[in-house]
Amino acid sequence: METVLVEKENINEVIDLLNHDEVVAFPTETVFGLGVKFSHLEALEKIYEIKHRSHSKAISLMIYDPKDIEKYAYVNENAQKLIDHFMPGMITLVLKKKSILSDDFTAGLETIGIRIPDDPFVLKLLKEVGPMLVTSANISGQETLLNDQEVYKQFKGKIKMIVKGKCKNTLASTVIKVDEDVTILRQGCIQEEEIREVLKWKLQWHVTMEVLD
Repeated sequence: METVLVEKENINEVIDLLNHDEVVAFPTETVFGLGVKFSHLEALEKIYEIKHRSHSKAISLMIYDPKDIEKYAYVNENAQKLIDHFMPGMITLVLKKKSILSDDFTAGLETIGIRIPDDPFVLKLLKEVGPMLVTSANISGQETLLNDQEVYKQFKGKIKMIVKGKCKNTLASTVIKVDEDVTILRQGCIQEEEIREVLKWKLQWHVTMEVLD
């Protein structure tokens, strides 16, 4: 398989590949991502294979409009506060999924991670393609990648397209599970103090580095 690097201006080529069940790598405002079109199970399987990722680990849903979150997950008062304050932005909310989401797309879990990026290119891509399943562009358990050359070196011959670019941050998104409690699963770009200020809430603190690897 030939792997090509394209400029962001070639977004129509990116859209075409996504619509044909291919995996595309692209920069975000956090780390480089690997993405496929949501509801394309065959494409999702390619991500698991490429990353050597366990099927017990779900891949987050990336969407364009905060209003669409309630199509896929239940949003309580605390979740809404975080959505209103931080989205679009460098945060992933893990929420109880609705029945519209098949277990095939959530690794059999009752929750789904949802993120709305604060990146013009990715938002334009989501607006054109629709929701996507996106994870960090790296082999599971290895360091996240931040520019197209690093991604090319690791995934040459494994994916068809990499969008050129360099990520602005070195940290992934902050991951927060919101149910009856509010639990930080991964500390990322958004700090605990910021979350506490928005929620006026005593957070449970739990750290894992493999939520979105």
